[in-house]
Amino acid sequence: MWPGPYGNFGSRKYLIASLDQSLCRLGLDYVDIFYHHRMDPETPLEETMGALAQIVRSGKALYVGLSNYDGPTLERAAAILKEERVPFIINQNCYNIFDRTVENNGLKDMSEKLGKGMICFSPLAQGLLTDRYLDGIPEDSRVRTDGRFLNEDRVNKMHGKIVALNEIAKKRGQSLSEMALAWLLKDNVVTSVIIGASKPSQILSNIKALENITFSSAELVEINSIAID
Repeated sequence: MWPGPYGNFGSRKYLIASLDQSLCRLGLDYVDIFYHHRMDPETPLEETMGALAQIVRSGKALYVGLSNYDGPTLERAAAILKEERVPFIINQNCYNIFDRTVENNGLKDMSEKLGKGMICFSPLAQGLLTDRYLDGIPEDSRVRTDGRFLNEDRVNKMHGKIVALNEIAKKRGQSLSEMALAWLLKDNVVTSVIIGASKPSQILSNIKALENITFSSAELVEINSIAID
């Protein structure tokens, strides 16, 4: 696809054409929410936000979402969308016990300041924050069969932390995955988490995280001391 006069993932042409193609594949007239998934340094923010405004006004999307922005850029984008009277309601970002990018780049604080919800993908860190790798790497794991997002070196490097976090989870009466989800949901700025499951039992286990989303100060300090290098 020709990227337009600016960047190849934030230009007006790219965004509108991408949505049109998605709607065609889905067989839909509109989507509830349309995300711009990453900042485009080669495209003026006004162009990207203007394209999102055009998409909403055309009726092809009801709401706008932003993904993988940092705090300062989110603030500028929200101001443009507000001026355009476009309903921007939520951010989608990677966030978990191991990945604190949104804490370090101002995104989390800015979301709270602006009153914009945050939905978290990869809440279990590609499976690191589960019992999947507590006793090594299973032969049927994605590390063995795929390896694009999680590899053997990464698992081996994080194994000590995984075991230590699992001990905290056991003291709380939770599995490691339950605690990892609860750790996110404890925070009012987090609207929800995006989970992936291959078995019904995994969904039921994830739901159990809601039974205890309260953490003591000591628990939070211990989790941070383990997770953050």
